[in-house]
Amino acid sequence: MITNKNENLLEITGLKKYFSVKAGFAKTSYVKAVDDVSLTIRKGETLGLVGESGCGKTTFGRTLLRLYEPTEGKIIYDGVDITKVDMLSYRKKMQIIFQDPYASLDPRMTIGDIIGEPLDIHKLYSSKVQRQARIYELLKTVGLNEEHADRFPHEFSGGQRQRIGIARALAVNPEFIVCDEPISALDVSIQAQVVNMLEDLQKEKGFTYLFIAHDLSVVKHISNRIGVMYLGHLVELSNSNELYKNPMHPYTQTLLSAIPIADPKESRIKERKILTGDIPSPLDSPSGCTFQTRCPYATEICTKKAPEFREHKKGHLVACHNLK
Repeated sequence: MITNKNENLLEITGLKKYFSVKAGFAKTSYVKAVDDVSLTIRKGETLGLVGESGCGKTTFGRTLLRLYEPTEGKIIYDGVDITKVDMLSYRKKMQIIFQDPYASLDPRMTIGDIIGEPLDIHKLYSSKVQRQARIYELLKTVGLNEEHADRFPHEFSGGQRQRIGIARALAVNPEFIVCDEPISALDVSIQAQVVNMLEDLQKEKGFTYLFIAHDLSVVKHISNRIGVMYLGHLVELSNSNELYKNPMHPYTQTLLSAIPIADPKESRIKERKILTGDIPSPLDSPSGCTFQTRCPYATEICTKKAPEFREHKKGHLVACHNLK
């Protein structure tokens, strides 16, 4: 729950993350995974981030935590530019729940050691008894039992492994958590359990989330605001309900039209927006608006000038030339 709408925990300005790719002996190309993204994340809110695979959502989340070093831009965390500081002290404040609940857990370590590792790195408990008590507390928090501490990751289901990943993220009492598609590898019934647990933890602890996902229905349910990314750019940002009722960017409109409807009658009459044109290569993105090769409303200015990401309604920002 948002504590104060005027308090920003994170202020991101002009964030870029480029990956160099060698092309021959002399030429170097760049994948512009995140390209000039600016936004704020308020204390206690959940900011959803959606878009196609490869649009830069995960790279953006990891760059915020400096798991990837930013190419350019500023990341202001609670008033401090963390692109210029030693991150060790901020690792306690900023954590991540990884997408793959198996690949992110060391198969050679017990669950107790996996959850206890952050406690050891940050030297939070000098007493083994206190450390063990904290591990048991974390297991209980995510719906597991004390005896699970002595088992290994392969002995758990996907949903249980994701709970272990969440427990590890909670170990150091963070303020901000990047949830990197935490439910995409889980069954639908387990997805609901994990989402409900994240919401309950947020109400209890006051966490701030960046929630990255493909499932637009889940994102709407859990998020206060939603950002839409396309080819490394943020193209729309708005309150959750406003975005679903009044999507302004053609790409957002296409994404929302693809959401399945359970009612067969409504599903048959629902208008589906189908994108045509070529998907640009991330190594050679088009000049001007990056969406122009697939946009049904593209005009000459779209090929020459990148649209400004600006406010069209209160709290509703869009990057599109065709909006006046």
